[in-house]
Amino acid sequence: MEFSGGRTLDQLGLDSDAESVYRVLLKTPRAGVAEIAQVLDWPASRVTDTLNELAALALVRRSSEEPDKMRLVNPEFGLASLLHRQEQELAERQQAMAATRLTITRMLTEYDDSPSATTTEVRRYTGLDAIGSQIERLSHSAEFEIQVFAPRGAQSQSSLDAARPLDQNALDRGIRLRYVYLDSIRNDRATLCYARWLQECGGEVRTVPQLPLRMIIYDRRTAIVPTDPEAAAKGILVLDGTGVITALVSLFQQTWEQAQPIGGTRPQETEGVSAQEQAVLDLLMEGHTDEVIARKLGVSVRTGRRVTAELMARLGARSRFQAGALAMGRGWLGPAGTGEGTDTGAVDV
Repeated sequence: MEFSGGRTLDQLGLDSDAESVYRVLLKTPRAGVAEIAQVLDWPASRVTDTLNELAALALVRRSSEEPDKMRLVNPEFGLASLLHRQEQELAERQQAMAATRLTITRMLTEYDDSPSATTTEVRRYTGLDAIGSQIERLSHSAEFEIQVFAPRGAQSQSSLDAARPLDQNALDRGIRLRYVYLDSIRNDRATLCYARWLQECGGEVRTVPQLPLRMIIYDRRTAIVPTDPEAAAKGILVLDGTGVITALVSLFQQTWEQAQPIGGTRPQETEGVSAQEQAVLDLLMEGHTDEVIARKLGVSVRTGRRVTAELMARLGARSRFQAGALAMGRGWLGPAGTGEGTDTGAVDV
């Protein structure tokens, strides 16, 4: 079994000392404390402590033939056991995320059903006309900056047509206009042309593999988000609270810094995994279906399945869940994104 350079086993519970000793034993399975200490230039006590740690993880056992030495457990079984343990932890994490998502959904439902929940810091609007009016009002009243997350990939022509006069007005008034789209818009002529038009008029446009939600932030003091991230047409929340706006601005800035200019290309990550592939792995780990993954990346289901199949082949995974665990072991997984809106027509929320 071969390992690439750098630490690769920390996700399986091995610290740097344990991995170093384990690598020596992979090359020299019968090495004793003295031999390992010589190779690593460590004191014998440090090697002994590390071997005890490996024994606790069932990666080494005391030799029956030489009681003063530890023998290497067959790596295929030893590492498989650790991987199974990691898979169990991932399953527990996935269940916790599902429970959290359900709790949030219930809270939003309670808010929708309770007129008294509306405050001066949170206002809810339903209906395309009401939503459009709020976007127009806030866009025209913006004084210095508008920040936009535009998920779902290719934008409908009606959405682009509705956004153009508002964006033009903002740019004409010297407003700093920043858009973050999905990488997949590079494959859609209409959306790509709109993004380039924004740049030519003085706007700034970048792309990422996936976006956490649809939102517009005005002057870093007011934000619009959908009441249901999966169905923007159901309504919007207009937020004015300092705390939540600060958090959303921070989220936008972090995403902006990781995004790529529309004129550039997505770079390959270390070990040859692209940003889009990393996003697919993150979504697989969260247990999403092909349809959900495709929607979140703004690509066709066929394209999403192809990327998934290629990643599983590269990882040597027999299941999607195993692919997520193996990718985590290689350090390929990044912060997971959540939710995004669906195409709702003319209103671009």
